Amino acid sequence: MATSLALCFLLTQCQREQMMSEISSSKNLPQTVDFNFHIKPILSDRCFKCHGPDKSKQESELGLNNREGLYKELLKEKGRFVIVPGKPDESELYRRISSQDTDYQMPPPESNLSLTEYEIALIKKWIAQGAEYKEHWAFTPPVKPALPTVKNEDWAKNEIDFFILKTLQENGLTPNEEADKERLLRRVSFDLTGLPPTPDMTAQFLADNSPGAFDKMVDQLLVLPAYGEHMAAQWLDVARYADSHGYQDDSYRSMWPWRDWVIHAFNENLPYDQFVTWQLAGDLLPHATREQLLATGFCRNHKITQEGGVIEEEYRVEYIADKANTFGKAFLGLTYECARCHDHKYDPISQEEYYETYAFFNQNTERGFYGDVSNISIAEQPTISPTCDELEGVLRFINATGADTVVSMVMNESDTLRHTYTLKRGQYDHPDKEVGFGTPAAILPFSENLPKNRLGLSQWLFDEKNPLTARVAVNRIWQELFGTGLVKTSDNFGSQGALPSHPELLDWMAVYFRENNWDMKVLLKKIVTSATYRQSAIATKEKLEADPENRLLSRGPRFRLTPEMIRDSWLVASGLLNPTIGGPPVRPYQPAGLWEETNAGEGRGSLTKYRQDEGGKLYRRTMYTIFKRTLPHPFLTTFDASYRDACTVKRQRTNTPLQALNLMNDPMMLEASRVLAEKMLKDKELDMEGRLKEAFSRIVSRQPEGRELKLLKSHFETRKKQLAQAPERAKKLLHVGDSRPDESVDVVDCAALMEVAALIFNMDESLNK
Repeated sequence: MATSLALCFLLTQCQREQMMSEISSSKNLPQTVDFNFHIKPILSDRCFKCHGPDKSKQESELGLNNREGLYKELLKEKGRFVIVPGKPDESELYRRISSQDTDYQMPPPESNLSLTEYEIALIKKWIAQGAEYKEHWAFTPPVKPALPTVKNEDWAKNEIDFFILKTLQENGLTPNEEADKERLLRRVSFDLTGLPPTPDMTAQFLADNSPGAFDKMVDQLLVLPAYGEHMAAQWLDVARYADSHGYQDDSYRSMWPWRDWVIHAFNENLPYDQFVTWQLAGDLLPHATREQLLATGFCRNHKITQEGGVIEEEYRVEYIADKANTFGKAFLGLTYECARCHDHKYDPISQEEYYETYAFFNQNTERGFYGDVSNISIAEQPTISPTCDELEGVLRFINATGADTVVSMVMNESDTLRHTYTLKRGQYDHPDKEVGFGTPAAILPFSENLPKNRLGLSQWLFDEKNPLTARVAVNRIWQELFGTGLVKTSDNFGSQGALPSHPELLDWMAVYFRENNWDMKVLLKKIVTSATYRQSAIATKEKLEADPENRLLSRGPRFRLTPEMIRDSWLVASGLLNPTIGGPPVRPYQPAGLWEETNAGEGRGSLTKYRQDEGGKLYRRTMYTIFKRTLPHPFLTTFDASYRDACTVKRQRTNTPLQALNLMNDPMMLEASRVLAEKMLKDKELDMEGRLKEAFSRIVSRQPEGRELKLLKSHFETRKKQLAQAPERAKKLLHVGDSRPDESVDVVDCAALMEVAALIFNMDESLNK
């Protein structure tokens, strides 16, 4: 009987590129072919027809992404197996991929897909070596490996460096020298506080030549209040925090007290396991405090509809699904949502297991609809409304100054069990099979000894045998510091995600994090004090050719600052920054008419007209800018901020002409430039060269080189001469922004120096770290 084979062949683009880049430098096959690293990336679930010997085109599916599929006997060709360990020529897989018979080979010619000779040779050698199958690397618990042996041990400052140096040596690369002190301080200051170092910090660090000078500076940065703000700004993307409900009407919500708690938690260095547990299940903890209840606002940060006529159950289901999806991506690094409508196509998560996880979040008292935008009542929802005593006591970290009411949504468990069912195609009105509480068995079965609620789910998450929790957390922190995680696809640790560039290092750090009681400051200090982090970012031609993305880390990190960091650096350099922590969102400069042109209708909701703030509120850190989901501040979106419709663990990084135009004309940048120029001119101890040096130092955090200073002086003199002939233009330039120009300084000098400051703010070095 004629047979055919549909073999699932292939490969995510990032995995193929990663594998080929790592083997391209060697003409020989690896000594030992590893299934997860070499073979699995070549196999995929996309099926391609492969005709049987009689040219029949009947199809049968053969899965190559699991043990059973790889070693099974062909259904219609008895005695023939996909793989015969040790015998490539008897293995149907190898016979077909190496065949020249177009009616027999796979992938078939009409698929326009093919394997390289190298990939075919890899598969042959793997089979010849016994075709050992290994479970996906991310689904096996991390084990702390021994430190590798390296040639240049003196370079290493801590354990991290041994793993990095081993890989560099294997690839014929050497690490860079340590960055100069000014650039290193600027890098670590942005990474730990989101702000540039102050002139006093720079002077202190430059004057300290002791061996532990950098460690002392790191300790100093970690205790600054700005540390908690910076770490919270990153977490807001993960938590899909916003100041509006989303969907069409997108009215205001007051979740900022939860945001204030996040800042407080980071500054108090709440261990990561508690930080997450409080957010997932703070209300279920024994004798739960009001602070722990407030923390559960994390689960309520999703969008909420205010559109009349909706079906309440449909949206309630959407809210629960959002919680389950966020849980999967934020803490497990998996595309959980792919199993909502059917079994996951790539990873071992069945639809039934998806709804078993969904069941944990299906027990809260949240409804799907509380009224349309004209009459929605947040008081009807599970909320927390702190008393005056609480705001002065246990919840004193909430900055309620200027707030009319302080009401935030939280979680509240139902008194009765709500039954959970799988939903056919994920549709709210098509319940199918009833399920209990559970988790994907391939990750870690849910123990019967755990409570069947969100608290039990959090305990499962931090079980020592859970293979993902610690890996995902340390990878995301590494990503923030180096621009890319050890696992490049930080949102996908599944089979379609990238392989770790340094798997042993990832596991070492995961276990180290757990062994140190999930202490985030300890982990951060370990990474930033490593020789790897402290390298110069200088990239030679040879290193760019050998490792263009710096995945092997033979040089320090260098990438563009986030929009929050860019704008905040303007405020710091000019002295305009209002350091107030927390409180209701603020409304800085924004192009006129944006909200009015995009709202759903006059009078529908409280965010239909943008009313700019005044005074100190204009100069708050960017993380406090009001975040309207349907229209975030244009500076944020221009520079790739998340829209926070869903959990985001990695922002994209683009380069567009609009970004350059925004930077050159942003009123906040221009006002900061003018204020900085005024400060320089009022310092009578400085001559013009000294003022240029001081402005450059405040913005770039180092002194200008001779060539740079010459260019700045030339630009200043040229613009001064031109503006002297157009005094009205100079005067108009100084009136950008709401702060009043200082009338005691010369208008032309100030305008010319302002333009020099704006030029420095727009330098590539100013925008990168």
